[in-house]
Amino acid sequence: MKIDVLYEDNHLIIVNKPFCVPVQSDKTGDPCLLDMVKDFIKKRDNKPGNVFLGLAHRLDRPTSGVIVLAKTSKALSRMNELIRDNKIEKTYWAVTVAALPQDEGRMSDFLLKNSQKNMSRVVPNDNKGGKKATLDYELVGGSDNYFLYKIKLITGRHHQIRVQFSSRGASLRGDLKYGAPRSNKDGSIDLFAGKIKFVHPVSGEPIEVLGKIPDSNIWRHFSGIIV
Repeated sequence: MKIDVLYEDNHLIIVNKPFCVPVQSDKTGDPCLLDMVKDFIKKRDNKPGNVFLGLAHRLDRPTSGVIVLAKTSKALSRMNELIRDNKIEKTYWAVTVAALPQDEGRMSDFLLKNSQKNMSRVVPNDNKGGKKATLDYELVGGSDNYFLYKIKLITGRHHQIRVQFSSRGASLRGDLKYGAPRSNKDGSIDLFAGKIKFVHPVSGEPIEVLGKIPDSNIWRHFSGIIV
């Protein structure tokens, strides 16, 4: 697989993750993005020994888009701090099979993760183990059968966008796990991590990186809207 580098310096490498590639190794044993990028750096730079590379955040396997990897331990620890302090702005685009009642607004729920099923669900706020999940959304486009939403994550919970949208009757296209009527042929779901903004953890410079729009008919239909 070709590594699609969107930004790189001495401390960070930001790449565009394709659909259906796991970020980390899992029980499937399929090649993962982390190992692929390590191998890419090792070969490109002719590095002896192991390459350090740390995950600053994650994307679900069936999604695509921007993901940040740290090339130094200093950058990794500081990126983790930025995430904990909600100082990273992530913008997603999602194609849904139904429209929400309101064209824009904020979703705020408590989510409970089931690790055995690799799923999350909305629970009452007094449920033990539930974690608050918040996002802002805006309807920005549509087709005959689908709807395009721009989403800004306030928190980053397990399957957050997928759960919160499906709990309101607007499952993501292709997302059988959370209620979509049919799967996509390539096993993807139509969720795209399209943009990330933050202050560089070492240099202090502002960073804004755009992902590459997925190469499929539905995303090409919406390509002029996504900025």
